[in-house]
Amino acid sequence: MENERLKPMLFTALKGYTGKQLAQDVVSGIIVAIIALPLSIALALASGVGPEEGLYTAIVAGFIISFLGGSRVQIAGPTAAFATIVAGIVANKGMEGLALATIFAGVLLILMGVFRLGSLIKFIPYTITTGFTAGIAVTIAIGQIKDFLGLTYPAGTATVETVDKAAAIVRNISTFNLQALIVGLVCLAIQIVWPKISKKIPGSLIAVIVGILMVKLLGMNVNTIGDLYEIKGQLPTLKIPVFSFKTLTSVAGDGVTIAILAAIESLLSCVVADSMIDSKHRSNMELVAQGAGNIGSALFGGIPATGAIARTAANIKNGGRTPVAGMVHSVCLVLVLVVLMPYAALIPMPTIAAILFMVAYNMCQYKTFVHLCKTAPKSDIIVLVTTFVLTIVFDLVVAIEVGMVLACLLFMKRMSEESRIRGWKYYDPEDDPDGPGLKDIPKHVRVYEISGPMFFGDAEQIAAISFKDFTRALVIRMRGVPAIDATAMHSFEQLYEKCNKNGVQLVFSHVNEQPMNTMEKDGFVDLVGRENFLPHIDEALKRAAEIK
Repeated sequence: MENERLKPMLFTALKGYTGKQLAQDVVSGIIVAIIALPLSIALALASGVGPEEGLYTAIVAGFIISFLGGSRVQIAGPTAAFATIVAGIVANKGMEGLALATIFAGVLLILMGVFRLGSLIKFIPYTITTGFTAGIAVTIAIGQIKDFLGLTYPAGTATVETVDKAAAIVRNISTFNLQALIVGLVCLAIQIVWPKISKKIPGSLIAVIVGILMVKLLGMNVNTIGDLYEIKGQLPTLKIPVFSFKTLTSVAGDGVTIAILAAIESLLSCVVADSMIDSKHRSNMELVAQGAGNIGSALFGGIPATGAIARTAANIKNGGRTPVAGMVHSVCLVLVLVVLMPYAALIPMPTIAAILFMVAYNMCQYKTFVHLCKTAPKSDIIVLVTTFVLTIVFDLVVAIEVGMVLACLLFMKRMSEESRIRGWKYYDPEDDPDGPGLKDIPKHVRVYEISGPMFFGDAEQIAAISFKDFTRALVIRMRGVPAIDATAMHSFEQLYEKCNKNGVQLVFSHVNEQPMNTMEKDGFVDLVGRENFLPHIDEALKRAAEIK
C-alpha cells in the first residue's frame, strides 16, 4: 500500500512536473509565508520564547518536513497545540531542556515511522483529541488576556500554569490599560471582518500593520514586542545541546508528549488535506519527516513543529499541489527574517494577543464539542470532558494519560456488557404439541451459547457455567465469540478441570479463528480432544449424544 512506503512524496510529485505547476506552487508558497509570518511570531511568544524562534521553526522544520514528508501539500511549522507545553518546558528547564526534549521527540517520531506505527494513531479516541484541542484553545486564550488588556504584574508573579495565569489576571485586573484594549479590539475586529473582503491576504497581517500604525501615529501607551524582547534578524545557527544521561531522563516525559502530539496533529492535518485534494498520504514517511524536522528545528534554535492544518488548507486553496510549495514558503521566510525582522519590534502585544485569540477560536471546535456532548454515549462524554478539564487545570500529559486510561476502562466495560453466556432452555413437546420445533437434545447434554469477546473484564462468566448431576456432555457454542484473551483461556481451563472432575465431557461448536489459535497455542485443544471441536452445532450435538 502506498501509505506504507518509506519514500518522500516529493519524488513522486515531481514525476511529470510542469512549469505551470511550478508557478502555482511558488505563488502558493509566497502566500502561505505571508500567513505564517505573524502566526509564527505570535505562537513563539505564546510559547515563552523570542519571536525569531518561531521563524526558525517555520524555516528549518518547514523545509525539512516538506522535503521528506509523506504528504503532497502539508505545511509545517509552530502550532498552537505546542504553545502551553513549550512554555512549561522553557520555564522549568530552559531552552537547553526544550532542545533536548524536541530532539528526543524527533528520534521517537523517526522510530515510529520506521517501525510502521503510523496507523496506530487511529487508536487514540476522537473524544480525547477533541477534548485536549479544546483545552489547549482555552489555555491559549487565558494566556493572552494579560496582553490584550494591557495588565502589568509584580515581579516574580507565577504564570506558568493556566490556573496561575487566571489567578494573576484576577489579582491584577486593576492595572487594566484602556489603550491596549482598544488596539486589541480593533485588531480582533479586522481579523473577523477582513476575510469577507479578501481571502488572499490574511487578516492577521492586516491587523499587524494597523496595530503598528495605531501605536506609532496616535502615540498610544502600549507595549510592543521590542519593549519586551530583543529582536535578532539573523539566520539560525547550529546549536548542539549538551547531552547527558541525567538531562535526557529529565526531559524524556516531555519528549514523549511532544512526539505523540506531533504525530497526532500532523497525521490529522494529512487526512484533512487528503480529503481536499483527493489524494493519499504516506503516514509512516510523514512521521519520519516530522522527526527529522523537529531534530533540525531544535539544532537551529527553533521549537517543536508539526503539520499546521490552517496553513496546509491555505496552500491547497492557492494552488499548491506538491511539496515544492512548502519549501518555497520556508525560503520566503528566510528573506523575511533577514530583511523585515527588525520591524517586528514595532508589533503591539495586544495585536499578538488578538491573533492568538483567533487561533484559539479556530482550533477550539466548539460546535463539535457541543455536538458530542449532546449526541455521544455517556462514556464518551466523560472522556471528552475529563480530557478537556485536565488539559486546562493540569497539563496535556496528565490529560492524555488519564483520558486514554479512562477511555480504555469504559470501552472494556461497554464490551463486557455486550458479552453474554446463556444456557439453552429445554422444551418438552408433550407439554405443548403445537409448540415451536426445537433441536432434539438428549437429557444428559447441556448447551451454553457464548456471544461477544471474552476477556478479563467478563471471563468470570465462564466460571458461572453449571450442569446437573446427570449431565455427561457440555456443549459450548462459540460462533459469536470473535476473540478471547489469556484470562478467558484460564477460565476455560478451570471449566475443563471442573468438568473432568465430575465426569463431564466438553464439546465445542464453531470456534472462530482467533479463539481457536489461542486454544491451540495453550494446548487446550489437545487437552479436550480434537474430536470434540466441531464446526457446526448439529455435529457438536451429535458428538455429545454419543457420550454416555
